[in-house]
Amino acid sequence: MPDWIDTELATARFGTMKAATAKTRKPPKKARKSKTGNVKLRKRFHKVLDAMSRKPSLKFPAGCNGPPEVRAAYRFLDNEHVTFTAILQPHQDATLQRIRAQPVVLIPQDTTELDLTRPREILAGAGPLNDTTRVGFYNHVSLALTPERLVLGDVDAKVWARDAGEFDKDAEQKRAERRAKPIEDKESVRWVEGYRAACRVAREAPGTHIVSLADSEGDVYEYIWEAQTVQGVKASWILRACQNRGVILPESAGAAGEDLIARLREQLARTPVRAERTLEIRRRAAQAKDPRKRRQPREPRTAVVEIRAASVTLRGPARPGGKLPDVNVHAVLVTERDVPPGVEPVEWLLLTDLPIASVDDMLRVIDYYTCRWQIEIYFRVLKSGCKVEESQLETAARFEPYLALCLIVAWRVMHLMMLGRDCPELPCTVALDEDEWQAVYATVRKQPPPAEPPTMQTMVRLIGSLGGWLGRKCDGEPGPKAIWVGVQRMTDLALGWRASAEHRAAPGADRRGSARRRE
Repeated sequence: MPDWIDTELATARFGTMKAATAKTRKPPKKARKSKTGNVKLRKRFHKVLDAMSRKPSLKFPAGCNGPPEVRAAYRFLDNEHVTFTAILQPHQDATLQRIRAQPVVLIPQDTTELDLTRPREILAGAGPLNDTTRVGFYNHVSLALTPERLVLGDVDAKVWARDAGEFDKDAEQKRAERRAKPIEDKESVRWVEGYRAACRVAREAPGTHIVSLADSEGDVYEYIWEAQTVQGVKASWILRACQNRGVILPESAGAAGEDLIARLREQLARTPVRAERTLEIRRRAAQAKDPRKRRQPREPRTAVVEIRAASVTLRGPARPGGKLPDVNVHAVLVTERDVPPGVEPVEWLLLTDLPIASVDDMLRVIDYYTCRWQIEIYFRVLKSGCKVEESQLETAARFEPYLALCLIVAWRVMHLMMLGRDCPELPCTVALDEDEWQAVYATVRKQPPPAEPPTMQTMVRLIGSLGGWLGRKCDGEPGPKAIWVGVQRMTDLALGWRASAEHRAAPGADRRGSARRRE
């Protein structure tokens, strides 16, 4: 079993109970925990995760070693004590240990939809997505990573299905009900809960500076207000603003004693430019049926952006229980200069509680926020690498723990990919077994493996070459797809390498080989 799985699942626990025997006429007053059942589930947990991590894109029939292992994997998911939370908890404990070893950790949070629409059946427990023709689940994840973009693991995750009855209501009725609900009864509370999870990590890792990140979908006033109300050790935060909120001008009050109100973007645009930066804008293909500006196609270009920053007081919005208090935040506005005709300009409006006194402070806020893109790559690995949406499991009770396993596997792919970039001189044995790196090295280099293990960068590149990475000057380092394909090929090579070594070590192996050569 790989060492990383032992580390990852060191705190795995399942709440199994010893069943009453046939001789027991009455149910026991208090169910007793079964140590034997717990140990068996933990062993099966290790085996299932090992199989999935070695073959990320394959399902149990192809990834497990024979029909008995396949049946055992499905029985594992069927166990009532194998839940989404029980699977992720040991991984989150291991993630916390990695966080404690870092001076600064960023925790972006985001939501992805899992489309499980099938032509002839509906997964029991799934709900509608953006309309009733598509069904599945929503998955909200908080992912820990370093400013160098090394992914450390999940610190919080939730999965839920929407109520199909909500789609029977018209737009006006849904809008009125949404306005009347407190934040605790809305889906958007997930952003507040994500920040609370980041604060929990900050308390459990007091030597690490934790920064929570959220994109424009998380522009919920309660998220900002939550950061103001937390007492003691808490996480810093950066939020990309979506709404052009009202700000209270500091100069004076109105004639009737009322505050003068301006709009956030206009107020920032009137402040002087404090820095400029050149950005390389990548090409983006059109997203089908997505009218949002950030999903429209664009050509690659070089953009010069102007950076402004100021401290502002946001006006609290009205809520069912009354108006929320005003809050003081720092704002950083990034706008593109000399925009080509017909091109959507680059614009970021970031709200934060991090300092913005100097140019370096402002650039740090921007650099931290750009790391949020790692969670988008993480979701790509989850869907395209682990192919979680191709699952044929029939119930939510089975699918949710399977999803949790896929989340761990997706982290493993991302972690391996970034280790080769951020820690290139580490020995590859920190992440790979001996037969894995030796098999890959001998296959790709076509020479015997060295006595000393190669560096992490060398092995990640060799694994990437198995997945289609060509290593040209324009290619950069191997990406996630090259890694997950390369890992699958590495698994097969390692099996052959191990079988060959066992054959050579078996008594009489040399004599049989010599006899064949003489023939």
